[in-house]
Amino acid sequence: MKAIIYHEFGDIDVLRYEDVPVPEINDDEVLIRVRSVSLNHLDHLQRRVPILPGFSLPHIPGMDVAGDVERVGGRVERVHPGDRVVINPSINCQRCVRCVKGQDNYCVSLKVLGGNIDGGFAEFVKAPATHVYRLPDHLSYDVAACMPTVYVTAWHALVDRARLRVGEDVLIHAAGSGVSMAAIQIAKLCGARVIATAGTEYKVERAKQLGADVAINYTRDDFLDVVRQVTNGKGVEVVLDHVGPATWEKSVLSLAARGRLVYCGTTTGTRASIDLPQTYHWGITFIGSDGFTLAEFEDVFALFVQGKFQPVIDTILPLERAAEAQRRMAERKIFGKVILHPDGSDRPL
Repeated sequence: MKAIIYHEFGDIDVLRYEDVPVPEINDDEVLIRVRSVSLNHLDHLQRRVPILPGFSLPHIPGMDVAGDVERVGGRVERVHPGDRVVINPSINCQRCVRCVKGQDNYCVSLKVLGGNIDGGFAEFVKAPATHVYRLPDHLSYDVAACMPTVYVTAWHALVDRARLRVGEDVLIHAAGSGVSMAAIQIAKLCGARVIATAGTEYKVERAKQLGADVAINYTRDDFLDVVRQVTNGKGVEVVLDHVGPATWEKSVLSLAARGRLVYCGTTTGTRASIDLPQTYHWGITFIGSDGFTLAEFEDVFALFVQGKFQPVIDTILPLERAAEAQRRMAERKIFGKVILHPDGSDRPL
């Protein structure tokens, strides 16, 4: 089969479009013909340096996959050849103590499809049957491939970790990213008022179309000043930040008394500082957003099936143009998700 693979760390030019063996499945696994796979920042970041434990080279990226069941293992009853499916990329054992307690995001043998095991930038991919979900007819491959990482990550951060409530104000950075695209929609579903930031007027308008009540072009306006203005000096109850040091200090200052800053990414660096008196005098809470659980994946998938979310697809490209897709992401020239098709098409599927 054809796949995008890299044998060494480096810039985009380490990506290769090569022939590799079709994965072999065991009795509990499913072989899936990939129809649509979406990009995530991890695909780009981990091409340069290993991030997830257990990562090894060579590696096929691609976390968010939708496709058709090609073949099933001998003990698989959950799905059948020909079924249209999406994969939960956070693969846990479902047997260890943490999994049994519902803390499967801390599974002792946790694997991430396309993260530390080979993923979906290929014509075929394998996954445990327990992590494969049938798609209803009305849900397209491309829409399904937008869901797993960004929507469930945003749901976990806002709903489970930050406990976002009806009537609260939430500041969401980098509205053009996949996680923030999802977070805007999730926050509106929760009944919050959304203040979003973006780096161009085009992205500001797209954020408003997604549901942002206020959208700020941070290259023109100071987002802290705007937050204070639109909240009458109160600040926001919640900030969702996956940018890191570039926004950290003003994110803290944007918070209301006893506000919560939930963070789940570090695209501008891994170190940030805080003013301790500022944070303890105002009762600020810092919340690290860890990995999502199997139950959360199923909750968000159910909402997708109900049509509660509408992902934005920026670009569809043939799989062999994955390097171009990663370049567009690195240059922040996208709003929403970039989709790759192993069949070589650039039409919606």
